[in-house]
Amino acid sequence: MTTFLPKEVQAGLDSARLASLKKASRLRVNIDGVTHPVLRMWKTGFSVDASSAPYLRGYVDLYDGAIHLFQCLIVATDEEAGEMIYEFKRATAVADKPALDFEKVPDAPVALLTDRPVVEM
Repeated sequence: MTTFLPKEVQAGLDSARLASLKKASRLRVNIDGVTHPVLRMWKTGFSVDASSAPYLRGYVDLYDGAIHLFQCLIVATDEEAGEMIYEFKRATAVADKPALDFEKVPDAPVALLTDRPVVEM
């Protein structure tokens, strides 16, 4: 059995694969105010459609729909099968609240209760 496919058939299969990846993914990368859909994401990087994304490096923001997931420092590494591959140099998760500048004690009281009655005015 041979694994050779004509160029037209291979191009059709690649375009169908890219279309299904675009449709299935909610992930987006925001690069200088321009948003590109992320086709695939893994632990050390992600891929974007090569026809719509330039060769990039620097800081980007990664979103899942409207939820801001990561602030990333990226570098473009390769282009294969219509996908531009980017690797993370740093990916910092975005928190929904500010960082604490003190240690939270696990058995700390939740509120202060006093013996004095509350006076209503």
